[in-house]
Amino acid sequence: MTGQTARRFWLVTSAAVVGIAATLALGAWQMSRAAQKLALHASIEQRQAMPPVSQRDLLASRKGADLLHRIVVLRGTWVGQRTVFLDNRQMQGKVGFFVVTPLRLEGTDAAVLVERGWVQRNFMEREKLPAISTSAGVVELRGRLAPPPAKLYDFAGAAPGPIRQNLDLAQFRAETGLPLLDFAVQQIGGPSEGLLRDWPEPASGVETNYGYAAQWWALSILIAILYVWFQFIAPRRKVPNA
Repeated sequence: MTGQTARRFWLVTSAAVVGIAATLALGAWQMSRAAQKLALHASIEQRQAMPPVSQRDLLASRKGADLLHRIVVLRGTWVGQRTVFLDNRQMQGKVGFFVVTPLRLEGTDAAVLVERGWVQRNFMEREKLPAISTSAGVVELRGRLAPPPAKLYDFAGAAPGPIRQNLDLAQFRAETGLPLLDFAVQQIGGPSEGLLRDWPEPASGVETNYGYAAQWWALSILIAILYVWFQFIAPRRKVPNA
């Protein structure tokens, strides 16, 4: 083996080792992400199986971090004029709005953001708000304590009005003057008030991680096969010159 051939051999070998190590590590990272999601899902299911949190205990907690994903029963009145329609949200494979309305809790000045459900958008008249029912009296609802609504990428930035891409809790608190708590509630139950409530699982998506892991490990195997072929097998298969 000449000096140039040896250098090429070790250069290719080094590149193959780095590529295999990197793809193996990326596959393992995807599997660890899946394991984290499964653990989170198990924790959420355990919390949801616990007795519902009372409104009094919720207000005593204020931050609600220790009660996240627990079921809660609330009584209060809707602040209907502050309803927000979060755009580009999916439910049952369709795109529409998540409807979010503040609920002023009975017997206190506190309020909480309630993700009431999903409604399909009118794609012919994009600025037309869908018809939903909002009671003017005291309502009682069951929900799941959750972080504030997830944010999507917004090209236009934050905008006022009922139709929005995202809702920042601190900004909305300042905008409305409502003493909103630091968390939200996802209302649960069957369809009502023109809204669906088939919420996605907070810890779903492990299938995606498994798929990515399989792709990275398949790439690792491919690198190893190509390395062996071009470094050892192919040179021995060359036909000698006549």
